[in-house]
Amino acid sequence: MTRVLIAEDMHLLREALVELLSLEDGIEVVAQVASGAQIVPAAERERPDVAVIDIDLPELDGITAAGALRERLPSCRVLILTALSKPGQLRRALDAGVAGFVPKDIRPADLVEAIRTVAGGGQVVDPALALTALQAPPSPLTQRETEVLRLSATGAQPLEVAERLFLTYGTVRNYLASAVTKLDARNRVDAIRIATEAGWI
Repeated sequence: MTRVLIAEDMHLLREALVELLSLEDGIEVVAQVASGAQIVPAAERERPDVAVIDIDLPELDGITAAGALRERLPSCRVLILTALSKPGQLRRALDAGVAGFVPKDIRPADLVEAIRTVAGGGQVVDPALALTALQAPPSPLTQRETEVLRLSATGAQPLEVAERLFLTYGTVRNYLASAVTKLDARNRVDAIRIATEAGWI
C-alpha cells in the first residue's frame, strides 16, 4: 500500500485529489494539508511514502517544503504539481531532491501513474517543463544570495533575515546589494520580481 500526503491550498482541488486517489487500488491518502509549513509535521506523524505537493503554497513554498521534508524524512518521495512554468523552478526542485515534477493539468490517470513511479523509486518530469528548463539560463545568484532574496520576498526586513540565517546585518545588506547588481535590477523589490519571474527563488 502506497501511503500519500497531499499538500494543496485550494480546498476544492485538494478534495478532488483525495477523492481521485481513494478510488485507486494500493494507494491510501494518509494526510492532507493546506500550507507548506504543515507538510513536515504531518509527514513525521503519518510517515507517507509519497508527498504530492503544490509548488505555490502559503507560508512555505512547495520546493522549500520539499527540501525540508527530504532532510527530516528522506524515505518520503516528493512529486511536485505546478500550474506555473518558470524555468528555474525545475532546477530548484531537482536540487531539493524531488522525484517528480508535473503540471497541474496532468490527466488523472497520468498522475496516478506518476505517483506509482515515484513510489517505486523512479523519477517523473514533464517533457515540456524539462525542455523549458534546459533552454533557460541558470541563476547568476549564489546560494546565500538566493536564500536572502527568498526571505526578503516574504516581507522580512534585512535585520530579520540576518537573525533567521544567523548572519550579520551588514552581510545581509551586502548579499542584497550583490543580488541587485547581478540581476541588473533597480532595487531590492525589482531584484525579487526578476528572480521570482525566472523561478530562481
